[in-house]
Amino acid sequence: MPAHSILVAVPADIRTIGNHRWHAAPETYLKAVIRVAGAIPVIVPALAAEIDIGEILSRVDGVLVTGSVTNVHPSRYGTEPSAAHEPYDPDRDALTEAMIKGAIERDVPLLAICRGLQELNVALGGSLATEIQDIEGRMDHRAADDPEQGVRYAIRQKVTAESGSKLNRILGKSEFQVNSLHRQAIDRLAEGLTVEATAPDGTIEAVSVDAARGFALGVQWHPEYWAESDADSAAIFSAFGEACRAFRKSRATAR
Repeated sequence: MPAHSILVAVPADIRTIGNHRWHAAPETYLKAVIRVAGAIPVIVPALAAEIDIGEILSRVDGVLVTGSVTNVHPSRYGTEPSAAHEPYDPDRDALTEAMIKGAIERDVPLLAICRGLQELNVALGGSLATEIQDIEGRMDHRAADDPEQGVRYAIRQKVTAESGSKLNRILGKSEFQVNSLHRQAIDRLAEGLTVEATAPDGTIEAVSVDAARGFALGVQWHPEYWAESDADSAAIFSAFGEACRAFRKSRATAR
């Protein structure tokens, strides 16, 4: 099939700029989809109650759920909200839950990154822990306090993939370095998810969806940032792109 004929749905964040509400997605993810996965990103507005998510999923070949500066609203996993959980984006929460569940039901390839991994866990019934750097025995997973994005997103934390896991097969190794930058993390793992990789302090860094017949992976770190220069980051986006192309082909054959 022609290069970049594959479509990947990317849920939008809500941003207020001036007097206007914008539906937007970070450029680093969009470029990784185009340049490494070999697909065209399509930003889906965070208007879940006004659009047919099923119709969108019937027209795309993959779903990428990005990271964000906002957090999943704690009411979605049975916790009282507090300042520690802020900021929020409830419109995105509603959109991503529908897209994640819909993608899994339809076997649409799914890659969930950072907030996306947390949304995946919550959508399937799991919970999150906040400010994990304050929990005894946990590392400080937050970004470095530096104005330079390259320093903030530097690859510096070891992660260990479970032997024989999907991630292990994608990367061809069990230990590797990542840029895992977060204050929240998976607390109670949702039923239907399998742990793919962990940090040295036991923090869950990657999961896969048990029921998925194809690609359905969530990672806590940011492979999008170095997807064009880091081999492990590129391998994740390349595998996602290949899964999207295979899905497009299988759906065309079924028709």
